Amino acid sequence: MARLVKKFGGTSVGDIDRIRSVARRVKKAFEEGHEVAVVLSAMSGTTNQLVGYAREAAALHDAREYDTIVAAGEQITIGLLSICLQEMGVPARSFLGWQVPIRTNDMHGAARIAEIEPENLEKCFKDGRVAVIAGFQGIGPDNRIATLGRGGSDTSAVAIAAAVKADRCDIYTDVDGVYTTDPRIVPKARKMDKITYEEMLEMASLGTKVLQTRSVALAMKHGVRTQVLSSFEDKPGTLVVGEDEIVEQEVVSGIAYSRGEAKITVVGLKDRPGTVSHVFAPLAKANINIDMIVQSAADDNRTDVTFTVPEDDMLRAVKALEERRDEVRFDHLLHDGSVAKISVVGVGMRSHAGVAQKMFDTLADKGINVQVISTSEIKVSVVIDDEYTELAVRALHTAYDLDVD
Repeated sequence: MARLVKKFGGTSVGDIDRIRSVARRVKKAFEEGHEVAVVLSAMSGTTNQLVGYAREAAALHDAREYDTIVAAGEQITIGLLSICLQEMGVPARSFLGWQVPIRTNDMHGAARIAEIEPENLEKCFKDGRVAVIAGFQGIGPDNRIATLGRGGSDTSAVAIAAAVKADRCDIYTDVDGVYTTDPRIVPKARKMDKITYEEMLEMASLGTKVLQTRSVALAMKHGVRTQVLSSFEDKPGTLVVGEDEIVEQEVVSGIAYSRGEAKITVVGLKDRPGTVSHVFAPLAKANINIDMIVQSAADDNRTDVTFTVPEDDMLRAVKALEERRDEVRFDHLLHDGSVAKISVVGVGMRSHAGVAQKMFDTLADKGINVQVISTSEIKVSVVIDDEYTELAVRALHTAYDLDVD
């Protein structure tokens, strides 16, 4: 017997038929003798509709009341699944976030989990029931509903798995696992049996939308074995585990890409201490996230700084810098909203040389110019023109022998 946490997203519970399908999966695990907790999202599209209502009511709304509104979607799905399970002869009980309770900080709309008190869930297991839990929500220090932000149900599931010391957390999605790259671009992409937390964290942060970054970081912190599975097909998925569970590491595990990037270059800065700090201060004040950064020396004691931001933030970033031109002291700005980030990811890089060289050689052979480079212990990322994204991904996938035979 194992203790399992199973999380189902919005497409998995999109209507009553799909909720019944989820119930059948849960029933099967329950009848096999497992203790089961289920974490649910709202029905697909419901949260967007509720957010729209809040914005229509008032553009500048009270964040606490916003949370009260958008948390309603999960209340519906956990009640419906519990009824379906009971109808199938499976004892089940639903829990809203505050009934668990899942305690959060006071950042309404983007709260972080502070603590989960597992006693009520433990009692549910002891009584032989399936616990059906609302994802995406908890209770703040003000005793009001607090939501975790978009994708928060994945985080809820992993946090609950850690709190009840589950043997595994299964995340059911509309894909059947984690692939070496996007199979829509590379039909020969291979589904991985296992991937390390670190690799999954890098790939999630780079745009692979299989798992939310916060949930992967939480799984890594608490050592929660996490499996990505399809809601619609009954076949093995991909396990996200510690590095010690993978006997022989691939040098490169996957190729990730992220479109919707923008590149900004601040030209003609004085090359002196504190200059770069002045560049990024107005961007931090505007809550603009910076990704890759490159500084290059120019003539006459001048320097240029290039960095990337989400494309949606490019014009705001340019405006923030232009408004502080006198303080930052630069000649002019260059910006380009048609770039993409391509990354090679693999824990095997730690013990193998030449990974970056192969990447640069492969891109050069295809006539693709590298504009910015960033590295970590298990990742090499480059910025290229967006029009070459698919060509770069396919070429790199082949170069690192990731194609399915």
